[in-house]
Amino acid sequence: MLSQEDIKSIQERGSSVKTVEAQIERFRKGFPWIKIVGPATPERGIGALSQEEEKEALDYLGKASVAGKCKFVPASGAASRMFKDIFAGLAQLESGKDVEKGSAVDTLASRIEDFAFYSPELFGGASDSMEYRKKVAAGVLTDKGLGYGSKPKGVLLFHRYPEEARTAFAEHLVEAQEYMRNSDGTCNLVVTISPEHRELFEAALADVKEKFEKRYGVRYNITFTFQSKATDTVAVDMKDRPFRKDDGSLLFRPAGHGALIYNLNDVADELVSIKNIDNVANERFLPVTARYKKILMGRALLLRDRIFSYLRALDAETDPAAPSCHRLCNEIESFLDRSLCTQVPLTSSPAERVALLRSKLDRPIRVCGMVKNQGEPGGGPFITRSRDGSTSLQILEGVQISKEDAGAVESLSRATHFNPVDLVCCLNDYKGKKFDLLKYVDEDAGFISSKSWQGRELKALELPGLWNGSMSDWNTQFVEVPVETFNPVKVVLDLLRPAHQG
Repeated sequence: MLSQEDIKSIQERGSSVKTVEAQIERFRKGFPWIKIVGPATPERGIGALSQEEEKEALDYLGKASVAGKCKFVPASGAASRMFKDIFAGLAQLESGKDVEKGSAVDTLASRIEDFAFYSPELFGGASDSMEYRKKVAAGVLTDKGLGYGSKPKGVLLFHRYPEEARTAFAEHLVEAQEYMRNSDGTCNLVVTISPEHRELFEAALADVKEKFEKRYGVRYNITFTFQSKATDTVAVDMKDRPFRKDDGSLLFRPAGHGALIYNLNDVADELVSIKNIDNVANERFLPVTARYKKILMGRALLLRDRIFSYLRALDAETDPAAPSCHRLCNEIESFLDRSLCTQVPLTSSPAERVALLRSKLDRPIRVCGMVKNQGEPGGGPFITRSRDGSTSLQILEGVQISKEDAGAVESLSRATHFNPVDLVCCLNDYKGKKFDLLKYVDEDAGFISSKSWQGRELKALELPGLWNGSMSDWNTQFVEVPVETFNPVKVVLDLLRPAHQG
């Protein structure tokens, strides 16, 4: 099936024949459906914190020891999907047919002065004409204007202030200095980008770095990192045979944000905040954003130190059958159930019980903010059952849930919250050693999607998502955060929402 040329190209990518063959086999056998126990809700699974609990988390953040903090920002994607409706409208206008009133292009043109990227030199004054709508759409999308149709979201101007306009990337720098500052006054950011966009991001950084460092009294350490070509997955045709391009070579595709677990695994800092590049708001929202990010960090450190204390207590027990060890195991099981929604199966001996509980405790930690579901697309929080019979908290996407499973559909209908991708992670174990995050990925949590290449249908393989299957075997807590902390820009008109206006 694989030729010598195929094998050579696979190895040149940093992958292996074994990996590619396993991917092809995965297309054939598919992925198992996730077994859902129920939705995570404030009744069980999502912490709706009291004022006292919020204060406890904030106080603990101020005194807990941390081996470095870092903001991890997935920013690889181009903005083409953000302008999908504008591209369609421009094509219609160029064909000589005007767009409808209230359409995306019509709204863009009529409110162009409300966008941070507006300039009178490029767009002039607004006018209600077909020619002006075409001028605006072309001016935003094409290289004759801003060229936003082919640039990454991170370098687009999102917000306007009296003194400046800021890109999404610049807003992450402002956020970082507010809640991710280290004790030495540094802010560490790891930003995942595509190699072809590096110059754009470096220019965006150079434009604000010195200014922001002086304004906020901070020093930024920025690392731009790329999704490895070795994590790309092979595509197959509709008969599950390797998809071949016109020249006969194999087609590889980026495997989704799940590939970023490799980049996260390279982060040296212990406490890591993860937030998507487009989820930023005008700086006037920063007080609420920073407060709840700090609460998530405090909760993560409280959870970390509670787990570490149990692991050290287990280390001190020399006899698994001793009454003291039995009492400790009872306490740990109660903690796992109450704090992590983790119920463990029965074991056949005290030694097996201790080993099982140790394995459940000694894992990377994440605390995830959850917002009340208001119809946004994306994943949500659920309680699921693992292969070993234990339960755990997981973030699931719709494609992972069988629509033919009545129980799963019923759980989906009762879901109350949505995943905004607002995580805080603890990446060191109780002995201070960095976890190897690749050991905690559930390879069965990926999915297959339908795509095309130059008009030809194909199947694509998505690796287990970064906050889905890639963190499946992490210890997880969900915490409710205000919807005001979630302000994504999925389409350009989202920039007209109050959170993105001055």
